[in-house]
Amino acid sequence: MKPDLTVRQKQVLNFIRDRINHDRISPTIREVAGFFGFSSTGTVRDYLQVLSRKGYLKLNKNKARSLELINQEQGLAIVGMVACGKPQFAQEDIEGYLQPEEWFKASDDLFCLKAKGDSMAGAGIMEGDLLVVRRQSQAQNNEIVVALIGDEATVKFLRRHKDGKQGRDPKYFLEAANKKYSDIPVTEATSVIGRVISVIRKYV
Repeated sequence: MKPDLTVRQKQVLNFIRDRINHDRISPTIREVAGFFGFSSTGTVRDYLQVLSRKGYLKLNKNKARSLELINQEQGLAIVGMVACGKPQFAQEDIEGYLQPEEWFKASDDLFCLKAKGDSMAGAGIMEGDLLVVRRQSQAQNNEIVVALIGDEATVKFLRRHKDGKQGRDPKYFLEAANKKYSDIPVTEATSVIGRVISVIRKYV
């Protein structure tokens, strides 16, 4: 088990980790100093030495962008955008990671999507929110799901028509939480890929 970090040490580590996960390259010492408002790059070097000594970073003094994370749990992958209005192409392009120690235990069954649009505003889902999704191919009536319609993805309530049959061919539709948007019938081209279990919002 690695030694505990102070609040500021964790902030520096999280900044470096976010930059590596998002930009696929580590920040320079000057970039770290600029972000935190440190007056000297020596202060950054001190933090990096501590993080290295505690087993969180690997340093290479001969390169400007050489910080490496050591045995860090990447967390829950934030995968592209999911439309909360009209369905939008679901690009399996990881934009970053939600760190599990702050929210959830990392699991192969969980991933994150960024919400786009306002069709789920009535359910408390706003554009830019992170949706924590559990991978599953089935869902219950009235659950919020991520559904694929062909190659496009959307997030909606899964609803059952009142006259839906209980047999092999139940009648379902996808319903927005905003009256501006029409219901989307569930057809053979529709498949559930997950159920939304939590919504996370950042206030900048």
